[in-house]
Amino acid sequence: MAKLSYDLHIHSCLSPCGDEDMTPANIVNMAKLLDLNIIAVTDHNSCKNCPAVYSYARKNNILAIPGMELCTMEEVHVLCFFKSLEDAMAFDAYVYKRLMKIPNNDEIFGKQEIYNEEDEKIGDEPYLLINATDISFDSISSLMKEYNGVYIPAHVDKSYNSLISNLGFVPPGADFTCVEIMNPQKAKELIGDHTYLKKCNIIANSDAHSLGQINEGINFLEVRDDNIKSILDTLINPV
Repeated sequence: MAKLSYDLHIHSCLSPCGDEDMTPANIVNMAKLLDLNIIAVTDHNSCKNCPAVYSYARKNNILAIPGMELCTMEEVHVLCFFKSLEDAMAFDAYVYKRLMKIPNNDEIFGKQEIYNEEDEKIGDEPYLLINATDISFDSISSLMKEYNGVYIPAHVDKSYNSLISNLGFVPPGADFTCVEIMNPQKAKELIGDHTYLKKCNIIANSDAHSLGQINEGINFLEVRDDNIKSILDTLINPV
């Protein structure tokens, strides 16, 4: 077994709410300084900076899991992680077709910058990524099976854009087995109000939008092997 430190909810400069210095190289270098073994860049409704993050992380002995923070039609934020870059980019294309095509105004919302593996800007995403898609929360489970991914309701203790705040309950038929919480001190109270969460793994991430917000290496996963499949299996299989 390996005990690996993680932060699985980081926004790059592709997210309009992310700082412009959240380039793939800067994120990876900060993760290295903070002694993180595993990271995931999870931009809003896009995986377009995942290839650059994945490549740069490999050069620095950090495991980067391809991911996205999906916004459902109910405006519930969900972390989606994939076993390969190919799966992530295929899902990216699927989501892009289901995103409301509202042009981004970077003076209001922020820039949406795409980088290559040399940490060079290669483009801007023209449509605002923080809008909801037309993908329902109930459909995510089947989509993750199709795209070889797993899903985790994001920041369930937040008062907005979370499963609990937006729906008020865990939908019948839900099959997720892991949730993200921003404040671990609220976990006991949250589980008391929503007994479904008793059977879930609970992870804590930073939801970082700037380099200074990325978590230090203080949260750990105990995994059988240090590869993406083993990590995702650990996340969704409660002990």
